[in-house]
Amino acid sequence: MSEDLIKIIVSVACVVIVYPVARFIISKLVDNVAKLKLNLYDEARAKMIKKTFNILNIIVIITILISIWGVDTKNLLLALSSVFAVVGVALFAQWSILSNVTAGIVLFFSLHIRIGDKIKILDKDFPIVATLIDMKTFYVYLETEEGEKIAYPNNMLLQKGISICDSGKCL
Repeated sequence: MSEDLIKIIVSVACVVIVYPVARFIISKLVDNVAKLKLNLYDEARAKMIKKTFNILNIIVIITILISIWGVDTKNLLLALSSVFAVVGVALFAQWSILSNVTAGIVLFFSLHIRIGDKIKILDKDFPIVATLIDMKTFYVYLETEEGEKIAYPNNMLLQKGISICDSGKCL
């Protein structure tokens, strides 16, 4: 077999077999963690985490394909460094976007709050007592007892302490 034919077969195998299998495994893992830790499957939160890990999965597959085809590393590194410089400046200007996504992942895997829980955000100056109505990639959506709806950034929720209210009463 020629070397190019082997590269084509391995590339097709990566795209057709490895990527879908990895995506399936990640999906099942996230679903199992969501069911185990949350005791109540929250499809929106699980979908957010699956999307994030799917992007990482695509990056890994692209990296494997680049190494299979033997792309000239000098030219590749030059192109990547230029792209990363532009992306780095953009992310530095918008660092809160990246921190909100990361905080959303941490909240998904570690915090035991669910949609419908009443929480108190422990902020010295502006404490908030509200019901969690939705969790997205960048924000959690809260509703106060007065009916005020608040979009609260994930990174702020992670930085501030929160208290889960028992029986609807917050201390």
